Amino acid sequence: MPNIPNGTKTPEPSFEHPPRTKRHRWVWLSAIAVVLIVGGFLLLRHREATQKAAVAARSDAAPAVTVTTATAQKGNIGVYLDSIGTVTPVYTDSIASQVNGLVVAVQYTEGQRVTKGDPLIEIDSRPYRAVLLQAQGTLERDENLLAQAQLDLERYRAAWARNAIAKQILDDQEKLVLQDDGTVKNDQGTVQFDQIQIDYCHITAPIAGQVGLRLVDPGNVVQSSGTATLAVITQLEPITVIFTIPEDSLGQVEARLQKKAKLTVDSFDRTAQTKIASGVLLTLDNQIDTTTGTVKARALFDNKNDALFPNQFVNTRLLVNTLQGVTLIPASAIQQNGQASFVYVIQNNFAHMRSVKLGVTDGGVTQVEGVNPGDVVANSSFDKLQDNVAVVVSTTPAPAATGGSSAP
Repeated sequence: MPNIPNGTKTPEPSFEHPPRTKRHRWVWLSAIAVVLIVGGFLLLRHREATQKAAVAARSDAAPAVTVTTATAQKGNIGVYLDSIGTVTPVYTDSIASQVNGLVVAVQYTEGQRVTKGDPLIEIDSRPYRAVLLQAQGTLERDENLLAQAQLDLERYRAAWARNAIAKQILDDQEKLVLQDDGTVKNDQGTVQFDQIQIDYCHITAPIAGQVGLRLVDPGNVVQSSGTATLAVITQLEPITVIFTIPEDSLGQVEARLQKKAKLTVDSFDRTAQTKIASGVLLTLDNQIDTTTGTVKARALFDNKNDALFPNQFVNTRLLVNTLQGVTLIPASAIQQNGQASFVYVIQNNFAHMRSVKLGVTDGGVTQVEGVNPGDVVANSSFDKLQDNVAVVVSTTPAPAATGGSSAP
């Protein structure tokens, strides 16, 4: 214990320093808080100023472009094969004469609709009727000779039973009956042939259809050995169209046919703008044409309104399949950059370039992958659009051209 001199007052402990230290600490904490608050406020103002400057700079660099838009939809789209075809009747008959003779009447009018069995042309049948009458006379005579020989045969059989005649006489009579029977059959064949010749003089329609222009006049002599055509009949209802399918697409068509699917075929006019009729695929040919790499197909049309005409040129569309629940956008909204395809998706009044993968196109609508149903895409002003450019959506088409564009 320290020695304290006598008479010296012991100093009392001081309590002023600790409170001073605590007060300095609060001062420093308050100063730091103020600095942090001021610094955050200044940082926030700087960031806002930077963003405004960026927007202003972007607006100065690329003014807002007025565009029309389209919305991606979820729906179904058909897979079609387009081709060219020729209208071909199911039946076409070129009628020629089977006999020699004089044409005495033409009983059809040009362009007439006929049914099976309607009279068309009459050829003079009098010479053939005379020949038929001779053949009928010969037949009648030989039939009576046969009847007489059969009566004699019965008498010879009765006499031989009584041993009144020799067996040789009976045998000879039996053979004579057989000879007369053969003669009668020959005469019957001659009569039938002559009757057919007379029938050939009355030419009738073998099928129902439309007769073409008149090719023979009354007074003309026709020959059975000639090649002259007397009339042409084409069937119009139903009618078929023959078209081609690429061999690369043959597999998917055959797969559908094996499932007994009825594939629809639409026929269009020469410009491929106006639909003429709809039918179904009937069959495919049994071999591929190696010179063209295609296979022929035949489609059947009922043609009740006679919209299809024989040998008419048509454009065909074969519906092979229908894709269900895919994303669809207008084909006009798709742009190309070489082999790549892209669209401009509109978000927050800015256009964003997005690559897409194209699928089936039908009627100005294309199946795509890369955008979602509900996305809004630009559909005009592609010559002014770039990635991240500001846009103004308009309900009327923009005056700028919408054809081909390249990525910036």
